[in-house]
Amino acid sequence: MINKLVVASENKGKIKEFEELFKELNITIESLNKFDNLPVIIEDGKTFEDNARIKAKTIANALNVPVVADDSGLVVKALNGEPGIYSARYAGDHDDAANNRKLLKNMINKDNRDAFFQSTLVLETPDGKEIVANGILNGKIANQEKGRNGFGYDSLFVVNGKTLAEYSFSEKNKISHRRNAIENLKEKLKDTI
Repeated sequence: MINKLVVASENKGKIKEFEELFKELNITIESLNKFDNLPVIIEDGKTFEDNARIKAKTIANALNVPVVADDSGLVVKALNGEPGIYSARYAGDHDDAANNRKLLKNMINKDNRDAFFQSTLVLETPDGKEIVANGILNGKIANQEKGRNGFGYDSLFVVNGKTLAEYSFSEKNKISHRRNAIENLKEKLKDTI
């Protein structure tokens, strides 16, 4: 029975989403910020699932507790799937403003604005059990940034006529790719809790 999960992330936005969405299962969420001397995670996978697995296994082995890791990103059809697994470091190392500028520059003169966010979760337990879950949110890339909420590409990703950064946190949580992946994971977890 799992009653506590470490999320292999220090991203406060992600942690907040996990906490909110796991409340109903009475699972406590902890972030990597609570731990010292963790191993360096080298995300050298070729897919979202590869990278999530690397993070989850590395931390589960180090802490000997159940760990869930997320690898997610933006996939833009007109850019042949970019930024994809490189979403967080598209223009450098985890610089949201630079990533958004690069995306807008690369989308100049592109007619097809279709894109989707993908989230892949891998849950690893200390005894080697693994659960993989996926979630997708379809949308379009805006011509300019709008909104003040969210993080990453939220200010450029349009769903139902407005960017994710124009949604409130609770509104975004009802539709996000991460929510869809977490709901998928929760369904799979119900069999093991």
